[in-house]
Amino acid sequence: MVDVLAAPQQAKADSALRTLTGISVAHWVSHFHIFVLPMLFPFLKQQLGVGYIELGFALTVFAVTSGLTQAPIGYLADHIGARKILLIGLTVGGCALIGLGLHLSYTSLIVCAVLLGLANSVYHPADYAILSAHMDEARMGRAFSIHTFAGFLGGAVAPAIMAALVASIGGLGALIVAGAIGPLVALFLIVLGIPDAGANKDKKDDAAPKASVITPALMMLTAFFTLLSLSTSGINNFGVVALMGGYGTSFSTANIALTAFLGASAAGVLAGGYLADWTHRHSQVAAACFAVNAALVLLIALMNLSPAVLTLAMGLAGFLGGVIAPSRDMMVRNAAPPGAAGRAFGIVSTGFNFGGIVSPLLFGWIMDQQMPHWVFGASVAFMVLTVLLALVSERRSRKAPDAVAASGP
Repeated sequence: MVDVLAAPQQAKADSALRTLTGISVAHWVSHFHIFVLPMLFPFLKQQLGVGYIELGFALTVFAVTSGLTQAPIGYLADHIGARKILLIGLTVGGCALIGLGLHLSYTSLIVCAVLLGLANSVYHPADYAILSAHMDEARMGRAFSIHTFAGFLGGAVAPAIMAALVASIGGLGALIVAGAIGPLVALFLIVLGIPDAGANKDKKDDAAPKASVITPALMMLTAFFTLLSLSTSGINNFGVVALMGGYGTSFSTANIALTAFLGASAAGVLAGGYLADWTHRHSQVAAACFAVNAALVLLIALMNLSPAVLTLAMGLAGFLGGVIAPSRDMMVRNAAPPGAAGRAFGIVSTGFNFGGIVSPLLFGWIMDQQMPHWVFGASVAFMVLTVLLALVSERRSRKAPDAVAASGP
C-alpha cells in the first residue's frame, strides 16, 4: 500500500525535476546568446569595416526589440501555449546566429539583432509560466532561483566559450556553432517532454470575465524591475573603468572586484531561493537586502578602499543583489491574475529592457562628464528608490486583504 501511494508522488517529483532541468537549460541558452555578439565585436569590426558605434547600435536594436515584444509574447504564451513559444524562441534565436555566420554583412547583423531580441523576449514569459504551473508550491522559490542561476551561468561562460570557438574554427564558425545550440536545445526539450502552460487550459472558465493583467501591482513591479536594472547595470558595464578612472584602481584589481560582484550574485541567487520559500515577506526581503547593498555601494563611492576590502565589499553587494532575485520573481507570480503568468512576467520584464536601453546612455554620459564616482553614486540613488518602492509594495499588499475583510459581512 505504501508503495502504491508513493509511486504517484515519485512520478510527480521526477516530472518536476525534468521540467526544471529543461527550462533552466533554455534559460542558460538565452543568456549565452545575449553575449555572443558582444564577444565577437573585434571580429565583426574587422570583417564589416564598421566602428563600435555601428556595432553598439545593433545591441540597441536588440534591446528595443526585446522590450517591445515582451508583453505581446507573454499574451501568446498564455493563449497558444508557453511550450510552443519557448521552442520557437530557441529555434529563431539559433537560426539568427547561424544565418549571420552564413552571410555576414552589416544588414545581416541588424536583422540578426532583431531576431535575437524577438527570441530573447520569449524566455521570461514562457519559462515562468511553465514553472509556475508545474513546480511544487513549497519549492517554488528554489525552482525560480535555479532557473535564474542557470541564466547567470550562461552569461558567465559565454566569453570563454566564444574565445575558444574563435580560436579553433574562426568567427564565422563560432557564430554557426553558437547558433546551433538553440535548435539542439529545442529538440532536447521535446525529447525531455517539457509540459505546457497557458493555451487556455481552463476551457470551462472561458465564459467567465477575465481579470485585466494591467493592474497597479504589476505596473509597480514593472517600475521595480526598471530600478533593479538601473541599480546594477552601471556597475556591471562601467564599474571597471569607473574604479580605474576615479580611484586609481589597477585594471587587474578592478576586474577581480567586478568578478567577485558577478560571481557572488550567482551564489546569492541560490541562497535567495531558500529564503523565498521560507518567508512570504518577499518585498521586505528585497528592501532589506537592497538597503544594505546601498550602504555598501555608497562606501565604495565615497572611499578609496584597499584591493582586499574593495573585493569583499563588491562581493557582498553582488551576493545581496542575487538574494533578492527569487523573491522578486515570487512577487510577480503572486501579483499575476490566475492563468496570466506569461503576460505578467512579459509585462514586468519590459522593465529590465527599459533599464538596458537607458543605462548605457546614462552611465556613458556620466563617464564622459569625468564623474566616475557617480557611476556608484547613481547606482546608490537607484537602490534607495528600489527600497522605497519595495516598501510601498509591501504596504499595499497588506492593505488589500484588510480592505476585503472590511467589506465582508
